[in-house]
Amino acid sequence: MDHLISPSLLAADFTNLESEIKMINRSEADWLHLDIMDGVFVPNISFGFPVIKAVKKVAAKPLDVHLMIIDPDRYLTRFSEAGANNLTVQYEACTHLNRTVTEIRKLEMKAGVALNPHTPVSLLKNILPYIDMVLLMTVNPGFGGQLFIRESYNKISELRKMIDSGGYNILIEVDGGIDTTNASKLIETGVNVLVAGNSIFGSADPEATIKKLKRLI
Repeated sequence: MDHLISPSLLAADFTNLESEIKMINRSEADWLHLDIMDGVFVPNISFGFPVIKAVKKVAAKPLDVHLMIIDPDRYLTRFSEAGANNLTVQYEACTHLNRTVTEIRKLEMKAGVALNPHTPVSLLKNILPYIDMVLLMTVNPGFGGQLFIRESYNKISELRKMIDSGGYNILIEVDGGIDTTNASKLIETGVNVLVAGNSIFGSADPEATIKKLKRLI
């Protein structure tokens, strides 16, 4: 399959949020990525349900929601009601991960599991049959604009082998420091979905940057 682009709304201009979303609608982006942070699991706070519901009213692309929060089980139904199409939880935040991803799927969302940079992909072995996507954080989560951690290529390669050898239909998504300088290598290593924030919204022509990431010109 062709790789997907999921621009991260965290890097958008929040004083012009509607126009930023409409730009994504016009673009060749596939999804719209929303990072939900609680100030506890990560040292930052982003946005909650009122913003997600407002975004859903304008967005023409599926909402790709990443929960960087403790005890995400409390809110799964509310994220579904707010309009999430994909819901990704952090491995490190889930005590009963199988129960969590099973509930996400019951709520008719695609279930994803995210790993922090220090968490080995081998820990996913027993959960792979129950999920649709793995999100590998390629920076330490919490803030945008960080440099890509180059050791991530080894994790991507290892995860791709695990998925392929098991015959699973699972997407590999990466988030953190993604731009036009490393996108091609990431795809070659086995990535299916590129999340990009600053490199898109901070560029002079965001739509052109999305097109370049999508087509790898």
